[in-house]
Amino acid sequence: MKLEHIIIFFVLLAFPFRQLQAQNDFAILEKNVNIRAKGLIQKLNTTKDTLILKSDSMINKVYAVNMNYKREVDLSVKNKTVKIPLKKLSIGKHVFVAVQSPVRIVFVVKILRDNSVLLAMEDKNNLASKDDKP
Repeated sequence: MKLEHIIIFFVLLAFPFRQLQAQNDFAILEKNVNIRAKGLIQKLNTTKDTLILKSDSMINKVYAVNMNYKREVDLSVKNKTVKIPLKKLSIGKHVFVAVQSPVRIVFVVKILRDNSVLLAMEDKNNLASKDDKP
């Protein structure tokens, strides 16, 4: 009888964690918490597949270097807000640099999973919608 209660307890304890594991994030943002970086708001959207940067001052340029020292993002922005899609970035750590003359703010985005299956499904849906049009 006591063994049954212990088994039921562990099953009920483990059940919520099984659901949490199924909803893995696409990316993780490691913000720059330096006092000089407080003017740049760094966040991910709710689906965590787009990086959003906002500032009171002008953002001149944003670039990112991956683990193989290659630039996968290299944007000339010249705006106070920028949204960068993360779907086409490779899996792994990406060091982002936001240039606000003369300050450079460095932060990290880690891409956790490959989005190629979702991109393929999205392309297939777009092709299907194009074929449906007369």
